[in-house]
Amino acid sequence: MPRLFTGFPIPASIGAQLASLRGGLSGAKWVEPEDYHVTLRFFGDLDGGTARAIDNDLFELAQETANAPFSLALDEIAAFGRQRPHALIARVKPSAALTRLQQAHEALARRNGLPPEPRKFTPHVTLARLRGVEPQSVANWLEIRAFPLAMTLEADHFALFSARDSVGGGPYHIEAVYPLGEVDQPSSSAPMKGNCR
Repeated sequence: MPRLFTGFPIPASIGAQLASLRGGLSGAKWVEPEDYHVTLRFFGDLDGGTARAIDNDLFELAQETANAPFSLALDEIAAFGRQRPHALIARVKPSAALTRLQQAHEALARRNGLPPEPRKFTPHVTLARLRGVEPQSVANWLEIRAFPLAMTLEADHFALFSARDSVGGGPYHIEAVYPLGEVDQPSSSAPMKGNCR
C-alpha cells in the first residue's frame, strides 16, 4: 500500500539555500534537499481504491478557481519540541490562501474515510530530525541562525508524494502534480488523475 501525502515541492534554488544551513549539530539527521517540501495533508498507508479516489478528488480540487497560485514565504529557522526537540524546520508564514487550501485537503481526506488530522497545521519545511539532542545544543544552533530567511516561492501547483511503505521518511517520490487553477489537462511531468499507484 502506498504511504501518501500532499505538499508543495521546494524548488532546487531554495533547497540549495536551505541546505547551506546543514551541519554543526551533533545528533541531527539532515533531510536531503531533494526531499524538502511543505506538507499539506498526510494520508498514510492507503489501499489502491482509496488512493485513486483521493487522486481524482485532488485533481478536481486543484482546478477550482478559488485555488489560484499564490506565494509561500519562508521566514525563520525554528525547532519543534521545546523540552525534547525532535525537528529543525524552516517556518512558512501563514496566509489565507495556504490555510484555505490545507482545509480543503483536510475535508477531502475526511470525505474519503480518513480520520481527522489531530495536529494543528503548522506549515514548515523539515530540515533535520533530532533524536537525543540536548535542548541547549539546539538553542545554541538556532541562535547562530536567528536571521530572516526572506525566501519566497510561487505555489502554482502541489504534488502527491509517496514515502516508503509503512515506514515513511525519504526518499520521497512524486506520484502526481496538480497545477492550481488550471482547467486544461494537467502537466504530464508525473502521473495524474486516475494513475496513482
